[in-house]
Amino acid sequence: MSRTLAIIKPDAVKKNLAGNIITKITEAGFKIKGLKMVRLTKDSAGGFYEVHKERPFFGELVEFMTSGPCIPIVLEKDNAVEDYRKLIGATDPAQAAEGTIRKLYAGSKAENAVHGSDSDENAAIEIAHFFSRKELLENYAD
Repeated sequence: MSRTLAIIKPDAVKKNLAGNIITKITEAGFKIKGLKMVRLTKDSAGGFYEVHKERPFFGELVEFMTSGPCIPIVLEKDNAVEDYRKLIGATDPAQAAEGTIRKLYAGSKAENAVHGSDSDENAAIEIAHFFSRKELLENYAD
């Protein structure tokens, strides 16, 4: 089993889409190992997206991610990172495959409903950004 981090972003939370998105995730065979609703500060969002600090969209991304609550979720499944990225679709919803979360629920490339880790290494770092070990369901009975 491997893990990935999903985030239901502020645009999807504001549109009351969290339940629909979580249903799609669980129907795809993922187990939820941690979930909470948070309101990111500029420092927290900036730290999370530090990899993009030099990119022109960094300021807008931090502003967007602090615009309302978001829902980070730790997901577990064989091949979790790759399978979740297939489930969410391309960053630009106009290019996302039919039936993917972004095709169904994203409004634009900037407000694209969800985040997904891009590698196992980044998943571990991203999960640790939002969750302590004691917050994760390590011994969850299936």
